[in-house]
Order: sequence, then structure tokens, then C-alpha cells
Amino acid sequence: MTVHRRSAEKVELTVADVNRDAENTGTDAVVGEFDLAREDAVDAVLPESGTARFDATGDTALMPAWDDLVREHADRVYRLAYRLSGNQHDAEDLTQETFIRVFRSLSSYRAGTFEGWLHRITTNLFLDMVRRRNKIRMEALPEDYERVPGNDPNPEQIFHDANLDPDLQTALDSLAPEFRAAVVLCDIEGLSYEEIAATLGVKLGTVRSRIHRGRQAIRDNLAASGHHSGRSVLAHDF
Repeated sequence: MTVHRRSAEKVELTVADVNRDAENTGTDAVVGEFDLAREDAVDAVLPESGTARFDATGDTALMPAWDDLVREHADRVYRLAYRLSGNQHDAEDLTQETFIRVFRSLSSYRAGTFEGWLHRITTNLFLDMVRRRNKIRMEALPEDYERVPGNDPNPEQIFHDANLDPDLQTALDSLAPEFRAAVVLCDIEGLSYEEIAATLGVKLGTVRSRIHRGRQAIRDNLAASGHHSGRSVLAHDF
């Protein structure tokens, strides 16, 4: 799959970001600073499955440098976050929070596919965000709320970056969060049902049900917008 990346931008995660997160969760502050650097605009062909494995033993001493790790995975995390949330600001927040969690949890990382770990963290953060907002639906963010700095591309560019047709993104956004996560992980990210069950912490039958119902809802939404069965915009055969 060919992905057209955004123009170069720099996302900075500061000591204050990490320490503020530590305070909110009641854990010790972490002293450190790192940059989440995005590469220049290029056409890149990404692998269909995860490839980052540190070592069969999980030896943290053999892990790649932090900057290299972030640079390799930043775009992948942002795309997943955008496909789940459907908007730039939430995607940037989720990307920042994901790497904060990774930064603080590397010492407990177990041997395995790093992309799978990122999928779990990003998806669970998205679901937590939705649940939190459902509880405080009417509470607005303050004007000085800190977001990950970016180049503020227009909505058309955002859709282009996420490699999804606008009508498809709208159809995804119409799904309940749990159904959206299952469909995105299966039909866009390419995870197996078993991997999705592990990521979401639900039974295999629940995954199958959510994907089936989510796909049907997307078909109905796309048909209502003039796309017959969604085949004109879907990369996968729903």
C-alpha cells in the first residue's frame, strides 16, 4: 500500500509533558526529553505486517535508539490515531500520549512485535478518550489547551494523508468507538481476528460480531451517500 506522507513537521514531547502525565496517573515523574521527528514528504511503501523486533530475549540493551524508534513508527501511529478519531487534533494528542506511554514503559516491554504493542496502546488510549468524553460530554477544553504543534494542513490534506476517501472516513466516524476500532484494525491495519481480540481484550466472537456489524453499517452509510456497496472507495472488499 502506497502512503503519501505529510510535509515535514516536528512534534516535541517535553519533560513537562511526561511529568504532567506522571502526576495525573500518580506515578513518579520521568526526567527526559525527546523529539518526535517526521520525515520529509515522500512516497513510502510500508510493510503489510509488523517488522520491528528487538531481540528474541527482549533484551532492552539491544533496542534501537529512542530517536530511531520514534522516527520509524511516528507516521504509523498518527495514521492509526487519525483513522480512529477522525480528526487532526485528537490524532495528534493520541500520538503524543502513545509515545509518552511507550517512553515510560520500555523497561517492561516483552519480546514480540513492537507494532502490535503500539496498536494496543493507541487503540486503548482512543477508547479511554471516548469513554472519558462520554462522562464529561459538555465540558469544553480551555483555550490554552496544549496540543502537539504541527503544520495545520487543510482537511483535504488530512484525508489524503490518512489514505482514506472522505466518505469512508465519515462512515467510520459514524460507528460506535468499539465497532470502529475493530473495523479499522481489521480492514485498514490488516490485523487478524486473534490479534484484534488481544488488542481490545475481548473474545474472538465479539470481534467477529463487531466487524460484521461495523461493515454493514459502513455499507449502509456509503450507499446513502451514493457509493454502491462502498466498492468505489474501499481498498478492502467489505
